[in-house]
Amino acid sequence: MAEAPWLTIIGLGEDGPAGLCAASRSALATAEIVIGPPRHLSLIETGARIIEWPVPFAQGVAEVMALRGRPVVVLASGDPFWFGAGTTLTRDLAPGEWRAFPGRSTFSLAASRLGWPLERTLCLGLHAAPLSRLRPHLAPGARMILLLRDGDAVAALAAYLRETGFGASEVTVMQALGGPRERVTDGSAETLEGVFAHPVCVGVEVAGAGAVLPRASGLPDALFDSDGVMTKRPVRALTLSALAPRPGEHLWDIGGGSGSIGIEWLLSDASLQATAIEPRADRIALIEGNARALGVDRLRVVKGKAPDALMDLPRPDAVFIGGGLSEALLAALEPLDTRIVANAVTLESEALLVAAQARRGGRLMRVEISETVAIGPKRGWKQAFPITQWSFP
Repeated sequence: MAEAPWLTIIGLGEDGPAGLCAASRSALATAEIVIGPPRHLSLIETGARIIEWPVPFAQGVAEVMALRGRPVVVLASGDPFWFGAGTTLTRDLAPGEWRAFPGRSTFSLAASRLGWPLERTLCLGLHAAPLSRLRPHLAPGARMILLLRDGDAVAALAAYLRETGFGASEVTVMQALGGPRERVTDGSAETLEGVFAHPVCVGVEVAGAGAVLPRASGLPDALFDSDGVMTKRPVRALTLSALAPRPGEHLWDIGGGSGSIGIEWLLSDASLQATAIEPRADRIALIEGNARALGVDRLRVVKGKAPDALMDLPRPDAVFIGGGLSEALLAALEPLDTRIVANAVTLESEALLVAAQARRGGRLMRVEISETVAIGPKRGWKQAFPITQWSFP
């Protein structure tokens, strides 16, 4: 007969034990140790040894793992597996070592107060994440429910919406949902006032004239800070199409420049990962700033020059070479079973791509783009340098 799990994770709401199921109450009654934040611990009565969850969060995980084998209950908010501690706690445990009893999620409670269909509402946990994570989702009519770290973050959220041109958004601040201290405050990002306290979530119905990020590849160049070294919009759209991102994949963006390729790769799906490789510190600052501003701060940036900087990186599913093209780099990539897209402007770089295509196959494409410019009182076409693109396979 299998042993009972030593770790029990209980989702506790603001109504305390009243909202717990019978199994949760039984686990609390038989626990040797109960661990949780002070707010959660204050809601229950137990004869078990009490441990307050420490700061930083990772220290608490280590303390729980050190108690392995003893009957331990961890108290979490609402549903522990929806922007909660559940995934982190169980990541390295076998299935038989733990069990979980979720409570009512804050998202469900908030949707019930607002009357919003949860399946069509963006739900985000921003306890430890920057508000810029919202940037890809800001569009008039969009609805989102956001979990925030504390009351002060409400004012920061309103300020961010104003700064991005969405100050007209309707904002509903909900505190301590489901408990006796529940309080709901309505306003807009322009007019919202008040002092708010944890636990807090905010419903936002987006409105305003701020710039909306398109879903198609090829964002406007003006959205990126750049020193001039950047894959421009039309070529970027063609490059992303050739890279063909698929859910869960990892991109190496070699010669990151301003980071535009890696950033747009990440914007296409939340499950994607990307690493930008860039030797210059000033351009690394540009890449990181652009990634934060456009809501994909998960972009990893590595300082170094390829191929040497590639040695210890996680294996990619796709590689883009926007700078630093060389025979050594192409040779280092050849053993990898990965898609490769490389752009060249100079004759020397083009020759490398022509040779690579002759040796390995793939597709060569030449892109020539012209734009209108003023010629005195009239207009004419100005042609950019042609770009040769090799895509493999």
